[in-house]
Amino acid sequence: MDKLKAMATFVRIADDGSLSAAARSLGSSLPAVVRTLAALEAELGVRLFNRTTRRIALTEEGRHYLASCRNLLASLDEAEAALKEEAGELSGQLTVTAPVLFGQMYVAPAVNRFMLRHEQLRCRLLLFDRVVNLLEEGIDVGIRIGALEDSTLIAQPVGAVRRMVVASPDYLHGRTLPVHPKDLLQADCIGFLSGSGGWWRFEDKGRSFGVPVKGRLEFNHVAPAVDACVAGLGFGCFLSYQIAGHLAAGRLRPVLEDFEPTPRPVSVVYPHARLLPARVRVFVDWMREALAM
Repeated sequence: MDKLKAMATFVRIADDGSLSAAARSLGSSLPAVVRTLAALEAELGVRLFNRTTRRIALTEEGRHYLASCRNLLASLDEAEAALKEEAGELSGQLTVTAPVLFGQMYVAPAVNRFMLRHEQLRCRLLLFDRVVNLLEEGIDVGIRIGALEDSTLIAQPVGAVRRMVVASPDYLHGRTLPVHPKDLLQADCIGFLSGSGGWWRFEDKGRSFGVPVKGRLEFNHVAPAVDACVAGLGFGCFLSYQIAGHLAAGRLRPVLEDFEPTPRPVSVVYPHARLLPARVRVFVDWMREALAM
């Protein structure tokens, strides 16, 4: 017995409501449909339908088996469709979003390399420093920094970033290094006009706490704040990717590392869909490798 064919026949009988209607839909004979159903029931050792001369109805076992058959056949259809799509060149529109600076530094270069490989593809990269609703705004893939709260999304983790307090060697020269976050109360701290404002968050033995900081400079964007910190104008609090180049070059040094908050996860996210376009699946795999930390 062809088990998959038998399962498809069983689903068709349940959908059409009769053996004869299923035979017409399948382009088969009524005796052939009857034999297929009988063979499937014999194989399973249960009755799937209660049949009389006037009507046919699913048994309790039949209702459970019907749901499993639908899922299995749908998965096979998706797999076949995906193979057919992957056999050709990726095409269509791909829309991606990411945080502004992270997108500029890491996502955009990876997108550019991806587009060079797939000449039939079109892509829009949207950079926002806000949480974007992928479904409402028609976005295929997002890059998220932080915990994922939307349960309708699938997240593929690629790494984590730290929230760090740093300063330039020139600023630290001749000063006593802070040994506890409260030592920042008497220091120049470069602030932001949004987000947590004048409070920096820390952790100590699993306990989270904030410290109010102040200084002579405040910004509403990360890049000039980083530049001010490199120039020696005070302590700054940044995500590790925002200052990675300056740390590697020795232009900034971390302090208070023992009090850093738990690192934030970085994830490639996309809406849950049973049949995901090949361009999205291939792009997600590409970004997972490109952003691996």
